[in-house]
Amino acid sequence: MAVTAKQVKQLREKTGAGPLDCKNALVMHDGDIDAAAEFLREKALKDGIKLQGKGRSANEGVIGNYLHFDNRLAVIVEVNCETDFVAATAPFKAFAKDIAMHIANMNPRYVRREDVPADEVAKESSVQLERALGEGKPPHIADKIVAGRMNKWYEDIVLLEQGFIKDDDKTVSQYLQETVAEVGETINIGRFQRFAIGGDS
Repeated sequence: MAVTAKQVKQLREKTGAGPLDCKNALVMHDGDIDAAAEFLREKALKDGIKLQGKGRSANEGVIGNYLHFDNRLAVIVEVNCETDFVAATAPFKAFAKDIAMHIANMNPRYVRREDVPADEVAKESSVQLERALGEGKPPHIADKIVAGRMNKWYEDIVLLEQGFIKDDDKTVSQYLQETVAEVGETINIGRFQRFAIGGDS
């Protein structure tokens, strides 16, 4: 079917994808903008995962920061990429800024699941097992319940597993993969620190 320039523009505004990708997606989906947008989102995720999986070094980047309007909450976060060229691009800078804002609001404690200390994981797992058994669940069912509750626990404390604050239909990890696909380089979220007056940091 024929795709109009107006449809391509609408899809570009919705997804941020290039004009040719938008046109091809619209042709594939008979002009359905929502279906084309979902297709492009999934493609971006797949492309991002492929790039991240290449294990390339990411030694450039920026320090993202966020300062709350009342000056009582601030975040700094190290976000790395492969080249200083990408570090200077608008999408990469926007990603770093978004991640700092997300950390300020969602207060994760670790970047990735592997960063959580083993003794902390064991302690939480034990608590959840005792809780499940205390609810009268048989051991084989309790183990499955514990696994589900542990996943939820990780979602609460691990940055990459949290729902992204600006779009909770995706996780921070998915947002990272989309940005990787957009800039064409590996991106890593490194260290972060959250500072709050009179509260946990």
